[in-house]
Amino acid sequence: MRQSLQIRVAQQLALTPQLQQSLKILQLSAQELDQEVERALADNPLLEREDVREPSFVASQAQPTVTEVPAEPSPADERTVTQDWADAAWTPSSRGPDDDDDRDGGGQFSSESPDLREHLLAQLVLLRLSRRARALVEILIDDLNDEGLMTQGLDEIAAMLPAELGVDAAELTAALTLVQSLDPTGVGARTLPECLELQLRALAPSTPARDLAILTVRDHLPLLAGRDFARLRRALGCSEDALRETQALIRTLDPRPGAAYARSETRYVVPDIFVRKVRGEWVAGLNPDAMPRLRINQMYSAMLQGMRGSARGGLSAQLQEARALIKNVQQRYDTIQRIAQAIVDRQRHFLEHGDVGMRPLVLREIADVLGCVESTVSRGTNGKYMATPRGIFELKYFFSSHVSTDTGGACSATAIRALIRQLVGAEDAHEPLSDSRIAELLGQQGIVVARRTIAKYRESLQIPPVNLRKAL
Repeated sequence: MRQSLQIRVAQQLALTPQLQQSLKILQLSAQELDQEVERALADNPLLEREDVREPSFVASQAQPTVTEVPAEPSPADERTVTQDWADAAWTPSSRGPDDDDDRDGGGQFSSESPDLREHLLAQLVLLRLSRRARALVEILIDDLNDEGLMTQGLDEIAAMLPAELGVDAAELTAALTLVQSLDPTGVGARTLPECLELQLRALAPSTPARDLAILTVRDHLPLLAGRDFARLRRALGCSEDALRETQALIRTLDPRPGAAYARSETRYVVPDIFVRKVRGEWVAGLNPDAMPRLRINQMYSAMLQGMRGSARGGLSAQLQEARALIKNVQQRYDTIQRIAQAIVDRQRHFLEHGDVGMRPLVLREIADVLGCVESTVSRGTNGKYMATPRGIFELKYFFSSHVSTDTGGACSATAIRALIRQLVGAEDAHEPLSDSRIAELLGQQGIVVARRTIAKYRESLQIPPVNLRKAL
C-alpha cells in the first residue's frame, strides 16, 4: 500500500470569533449579559461603562421590575403525659432561663425573620427543660420539613440514636407531644390527617362542627378530598347542612403550618422591552436600565496611538475585542427590539383584550418578517422579557400552537386556555362543566376542540376534573 498526498477543494462554513460572540451574547439573559460584561471590564482596560444614560421614552413610562393515623390520646391525656414528662425532665435548682446552655441552644438568632426551626427553638427557651429533654425535642425539630411535618417515624428516629443513650419510645412520644404543643398549631404532625386534627383539637369544644370535622379528617379524609359527599354523609350520619358546615371548618385549617416560616430565594426579572401605546399604536421600546452602556477608554486609546512595536500589539488586540463587544451588545438589543416589535404587531389583540386575544404564532413567521433564520429568533426570545400593561412575559410566551376553527381560521392554544378558565370560573359549582360540555360550548363559538385536548389544557391550568370541582 503506497501513501500519497491528494488535494481536494471543498466548501465549509466557519464561524468567526466575532460571529460566535454575537450569537452567544444574543442568547444571554439580561443578568447573564451583565455578568459577561463585568468579566470583560475586568479583563480589558480599554473597555469601560458610560456613567450617563441617554433619556428614553420608556424611562418615564414605567419602572423596571428588578421584577393517614392511629387514634391519638385525648387532649387531657396529652397534657398529663407532657406535664409528667417535663416535671421529671427538669430540675429547677440547676436549670433556668439564664443558663448558658439555653443561650447557646436558642438565644442567638439573626436579625431577619426566623425560619421554622429558629421559631420553635425560641419557644423552647421559655421552657425549663433538662439537657436530655431539650436534645430529644431538638432532634425532632430538626426532622421537620419546610411544611412543619415529620419526615420520619419515631421508630426510625429511635433506631438512629446510639443504644447507650437508652432512649425509649415513651420519651420520644412525650418529646413529640411537646413539639406538637408549640406554635404554629399542627407542627410536628406525622401525617396530614394528624396535622388537621391537631388544629381542630386546639379549637374551643363549643366550636360548631368541631367533633364532626375531627372524625372526618381522622377517618374519612379521602372521601372529602374526592368530594364523595353521599358516602361521607352516610359514614358520618349527618345532614347535608352539617356536612357543609364541617367542610367549611376544615377549609379554614392550614395543611402546611410551617410554610409561613420557609425562606425562599427571591428571583428578579429585568424586562428587556417596555410596551406602551403611542398615538393608537403599540410600540416596543428598549429598557435603558437593562442595557449596559459601554465605550472605549479614551486614556488608554490615546496611549495606544503613541506606542510602537510589540508593546502596541497586546493593547491593539484588546482594542479590537472591546470594539467587537460594544458592537455585538448593540446588535443584540437591535435584534431583540425588532423581534419584540414584530411580536407586538401580531399580538395587539392580546394587549387589548388579554389571553383570549392571543393569536397563533410560530418562530418562522417572525423570522420571515425580519429576514433571518428561526434560530436567531429563538436566541432572541429565550430568557428575554417584555413588560406590558398586562404584566411581564417572556417573549416565548407569545408563541403558541393553533387549533382550527369551523370557518377555516385558527385559534391559539393560549386563547383556548383562557376561554376554558373563563367557562370554569363562571360554572355552577353544584353542576360543574365536564370536559365534553366545555368542548361543546367552544364548538358553539366556532372553535373545534376534542375532549382530550380540553382535558390536556385543563390539566395544564391546574383545574381539577369535574368530580373534584363539585360543591355541596
